[in-house]
Order: sequence, then structure tokens, then C-alpha cells
Amino acid sequence: MKKFENFCAALVNLKEIYDFGEPYGNVVLTGLVGLYEICFEQSWKAMKEILEINGVPEGQTGSPRQILKTAYQMKMITDEDLWLDALVSRNNVTHAYNQVIAIDIVRQTKERYYQMFVDLKNEIERNWI
Repeated sequence: MKKFENFCAALVNLKEIYDFGEPYGNVVLTGLVGLYEICFEQSWKAMKEILEINGVPEGQTGSPRQILKTAYQMKMITDEDLWLDALVSRNNVTHAYNQVIAIDIVRQTKERYYQMFVDLKNEIERNWI
């Protein structure tokens, strides 16, 4: 499953977020936000691919929000609100030129989202492939 492999590679890269601390330079901050964005994109696309393979209709045409809601219903993810917060952060990446927003994305990734991605990877490996 190509999308899952892409997600796993993005997750390996995202772990590097812990190698950096405040104060962040602009280049580092932009790079860390980019690592989050890539990992989020690959995660929902992996969920979509797996839902499609398992014959779930929403997997074929779903938006990121619909894929997250469906993955929650199918018990692929366990915290729908956390994933929807992560989606909001992904949508805020376009405002990452604003240092406050960018730092919040990095902080949320370190405190909440990284483990969320790890949990998804483990769930997929255990129960979906």
C-alpha cells in the first residue's frame, strides 16, 4: 500500500521535530511546520486508501474531514476530536508565515499529534494490513 508507506516515511521524518526547541529560526520553524503538513496529508490519504481497499464507499470520494469521520466510525482512529483539531492545524499551515500560528502547530505536534500519528500507524499495522 503505497499511501501507507508514504505515511510511514513521513512519520519517521516528523520525529525530527523533537530535535529542535525554541527559539526557532524562520527556516527551522517553516521546515517543522512542513514536516507536520506532509505527515498529516499522508496520514489521511493512507486512511482513504485502506478504506477504499476495504470497500468503504466514503473511501472513494471522501474529503479529509469525511475520511477522518469514517475512520473514527470504523475504529481506525479512537479520538475524532483530536484528529479534527489536527485538520484545523493542517488548514492553518497556509498562515504559517504568522509566527504565533507556526509555533502553535509545532507545539501541538510535539504534545499531541505525533503520538496520534504513531497510534494510527500501529493500528493499521495490527488490524488493517
